[in-house]
Amino acid sequence: MQQLSAWMGAGLVTAGVSAAMLAGAGVAAADTPSGSDAGTSSASTNEPKPTTHEPAETKAPTEEAAEENSAKPAATTKRKKKTRVVETREPATTTAGTTADPEPPAEKPAHRRRATAATATVAVTAAPAAKESVAQKVSAYAAPLAAAGATATPKAPAVVGLIQSVVAGVAREVRVIINGVSTVTAAAVHAVQVVATGPIPKSPAGLFQHFVYTPVHTVAEAWIGTELGHQVNGTINRLAGSYVIGDGAAGTAEHPDGGAGGWLFGDGGAGWTSTVAGQAGGAGGRAGLVGDGGMGGAGGAGAAGGQGGTGGQLMGIGGGGGQGGAATTGGAGGAGGDGAGLLFGIGGAGGQGGDGVDGGRGGNGGDGARLLGSGGDGGDAGDSGVGGDPTGLPALGGAGGNAGLLGTHGEVGHFGASGTVAVTAGGTGLSITGTWITNSDGQVVILHGVNEVYKLAPFEPAASGFSEDDAQFLAANGFNVVRLGVIWAAVEPQPGVYDTEYLASLSQTVQMLADHGIYTLLDMHQDLYSSTFAGEGAPEWATQTGGLPNQNFGFPGSYYLNLAMNHAWTQFWNNAESPTGLGLQDAYAQMWENVASYFSGNTAVIGYDIMNEPFPGFSWLPTLLGSPFFGYQQLTPFYNQVISAIRAVDPTTPVYIEPANPAVSEILDILGFPTSLGTVSDPNTVLAFHDYCGGSSLSALCGYIAKALARGAHNYAAQHRIPAFMNEFGATSAKGDLTKQMRAGDSYLMSWSVWAYTGKGDITTSGTHDGEALVYDPALPPTGDNVNTGNLGILSAPYPQAVSGTPKSWSYADGTFAFSYSTAKADGSGTFAAGAQTTISVPAVQFPNGYQVSVVGGHVVSAANDAKLVIAADDGATAVSVTVTGTAVGATAA
Repeated sequence: MQQLSAWMGAGLVTAGVSAAMLAGAGVAAADTPSGSDAGTSSASTNEPKPTTHEPAETKAPTEEAAEENSAKPAATTKRKKKTRVVETREPATTTAGTTADPEPPAEKPAHRRRATAATATVAVTAAPAAKESVAQKVSAYAAPLAAAGATATPKAPAVVGLIQSVVAGVAREVRVIINGVSTVTAAAVHAVQVVATGPIPKSPAGLFQHFVYTPVHTVAEAWIGTELGHQVNGTINRLAGSYVIGDGAAGTAEHPDGGAGGWLFGDGGAGWTSTVAGQAGGAGGRAGLVGDGGMGGAGGAGAAGGQGGTGGQLMGIGGGGGQGGAATTGGAGGAGGDGAGLLFGIGGAGGQGGDGVDGGRGGNGGDGARLLGSGGDGGDAGDSGVGGDPTGLPALGGAGGNAGLLGTHGEVGHFGASGTVAVTAGGTGLSITGTWITNSDGQVVILHGVNEVYKLAPFEPAASGFSEDDAQFLAANGFNVVRLGVIWAAVEPQPGVYDTEYLASLSQTVQMLADHGIYTLLDMHQDLYSSTFAGEGAPEWATQTGGLPNQNFGFPGSYYLNLAMNHAWTQFWNNAESPTGLGLQDAYAQMWENVASYFSGNTAVIGYDIMNEPFPGFSWLPTLLGSPFFGYQQLTPFYNQVISAIRAVDPTTPVYIEPANPAVSEILDILGFPTSLGTVSDPNTVLAFHDYCGGSSLSALCGYIAKALARGAHNYAAQHRIPAFMNEFGATSAKGDLTKQMRAGDSYLMSWSVWAYTGKGDITTSGTHDGEALVYDPALPPTGDNVNTGNLGILSAPYPQAVSGTPKSWSYADGTFAFSYSTAKADGSGTFAAGAQTTISVPAVQFPNGYQVSVVGGHVVSAANDAKLVIAADDGATAVSVTVTGTAVGATAA
């Protein structure tokens, strides 16, 4: 027995000494540092979290943004947002044992808290109950046996007790191992189930997230949460002398920002949720090489939420932004963290704005990785009118984050409720019914008109001399719409300052046109981005040149060759920060909210053309060569963001969207490629497109080019069940080209507006001022030599203006107009009753000696030779055909 005890004692002494050496090897090394620099700290504080938890529940991945938008109704009220990130989990329990709850976490015992670098010494001395490592435990078990082995004659009961103590310690460690393996195994099984049963995303970024990142992250986080993982990771961190593996600490009132995750693997800690009025929430900690950024903390009353932490440098997901605090003025939601991974990254969702008398803006979604990356969704805005009458316009949702090359753009957040300020119903009388523009009586409305855009300060049509006699001239010649230029630089000359006098001047022009029965389409016009580049559009404060050369190559040459201008466009699509503190696109959307608020309810305004000829910037060459990225992942999300801003104040006025600038899209359209534009989220939308033949050098091909461009627009519109509107064509006095372009639109029964009423003030045109003009100088009466009679003779051709039914076809050649329509309603709800009237424009310039009419299925009810021919359907008629022929000189009109 003495020999046995001596042998056991000697062996256990050796084991105890070895264990003690192992335990003391990294006494000064970092285990779980706190604060934003946790990933590089080398000061030991206390042990990481020891508790075991079940694997985080995951959520099925979202589909791509375009598919989500197509199934989502128009955003007219604030709704609960869907999250973009596939993997969703409770805020990561940090080594402090806290979570990012809305309320401040309860104080934890010292051994459950992470100390900051400044309090490391105190934390170590104040943590007697800290968890021991495996080596320390073995040393503790072995020490009594070693002491016993040193005695010559230990008593048998003591030896038995020592053996029992060793066995119990080993069993305890075995249980730790078993529990750890069990937890990790369960997490792995759960991850496999999610991969096997969840819907399969279509984007490459979504596929990588679904099949690779989510399973890896789920299992790794389950490991970190086990006691075994805590012990092993702690040993690795001490031996390495840095924080290698583990989650970052949660922020505190003293140190609001969450700590960084381990530099190899670990999620960032959640930012502190502020309990102090006016104090922002803490920012989420950044992840390590692999991991998720921490959630931003909620802001105190009236303060902004914290920004989400950045996702892993190799792969990861950005943390969500914190919620803005409610107050008289709600705090803004925090921005989502960027998914900045070299391989893969998803941006975090923006935080929700706080409610208040004036709600807070939603936070922007984080950007995705450059390759396999998708942007995070923008946060919803806070509601206004909470606690009092609002003083401003509804708050807007945050912008979605930018997509990587193989990902999808984030969705815009929903605007906040307006409170007690009534949002005026559009009430224009014109709306969208399938592929038709219709009025309140259900009639199909066809619009023919002109562009009137004055491109020099003060950017008002009146400055060019456009006035009452011009409106009268247009009406007399059958035109019923003007596409009226609006310039951003004039609306918002200084950041956040909106010129209502400018809007009032435009409103006077709108009313003047309405007095003559002419509708207005408001066109936010730009050419060459801004006056900085010899064009017009954006204000100087929103023009970022990057210090690049700004050489004028003319129009449209500068689009391809001016480096400074391309930088400005690229910054716009990146939503780079502007002097307002908002992104450039955010500022543009807010500007449109102010314009739409001003004109909402104006029955003469038939729509808002969001941007004229948007240009991609430095990505123009890939776009020209067929890359769909700009159209689907930049332009379409931009339209959705601006439309949301418009709908915050005007729920019904149609919005007009355009494909990419013809400088990069027209060749592909001519070749028959589909229009590179996604699906916008609002059903009350019109596709606006431009149809130019390319000048005299391509005159022989003009008929083919014009028809191909119109066909491409028609196909997109038919696919998305919206109307197409040819809102620019012409810019020429070549009668053959002008006629071919106009007839291309007519062949698809489209509305159109020709470029231009006048060339006066047109500083960006590839033609001549007189060549593109219908009236040369609006400051003079539109008569005699001041009128381009050749163009007028083509453009004033007869056409149906309001149809009690559905148009089937019309044509005009050799002085004869032929038109047919069914009496079926465009909405499919039945047929128009007998006597329902249809109006046709037949101006005197086309029939100077009057006209004769032949009708099948209806009869004439207007006066002879009236400039507006009115046909009433006969009883029981399902189709009506009308033929109008000019009366020969000396003959009697019928």
